[in-house]
Amino acid sequence: MKENYNHINEFAEGELLLINKPYKWTSFDVVGKIRNAFKPLKLKVGHAGTLDPLATGLLIICTGKMTKQIDTFQAEEKEYTGTMVLGATTPSYDMETEVDQTFDISHISVEAMQAALGKFMGTIQQYPPAHSAIKIDGERLYEKARRGEEVERRAREVTISDFELTRIELPEVDFRVVCSKGTYIRSLVHDFGAALSNGAYLSRLRRTRSGNFKIEGAREVIEMVNIIRDLKVLNEAEQ
Repeated sequence: MKENYNHINEFAEGELLLINKPYKWTSFDVVGKIRNAFKPLKLKVGHAGTLDPLATGLLIICTGKMTKQIDTFQAEEKEYTGTMVLGATTPSYDMETEVDQTFDISHISVEAMQAALGKFMGTIQQYPPAHSAIKIDGERLYEKARRGEEVERRAREVTISDFELTRIELPEVDFRVVCSKGTYIRSLVHDFGAALSNGAYLSRLRRTRSGNFKIEGAREVIEMVNIIRDLKVLNEAEQ
């Protein structure tokens, strides 16, 4: 991503923006905020890889002609850091829904957790959460789940390149994951709990890398919006 921009037209030609998605914003909220900043100019704006509303971190935004490369950026390997809570599950596999089952964690050892990690390395089959944006028969799964309907979920093949535990203070466990496109970290956490004959849900998630792009190079949404607005003012002054 560029450090400086000289003209608003650069965004029409095509730019890649690295944005730090705020907590509880949808990925589409970020796209909409940036698209609205360009008004009255009509520019294509899209994101390369959805982040759940409760997740934060790196969101790649493409503008103008760069939107043609979204699929390429979306296919890149991703890295996440996060926190899971052992001893409980939720229907959404994260904090969007209330705890529905609890488990005794007094018997879980560090050795057992380390051993369970090995079950998730390499290419694995994973079921998306019932509360996910995947469409079945034209409707998103979370819409069916919120109505209490049974949701048919199909397994997908994903690749986990690295999965490590970075802090263990039960019931909380911090982790880092490097994975392929399409991996649901919520499902990974849920399945990790099941591998321990227990439960687990995701309480915090942050995308730290996508391909060669890192969160350290990302701007806040408002910072990017202000850059765009300042360039629009300069453009109007030149006319």
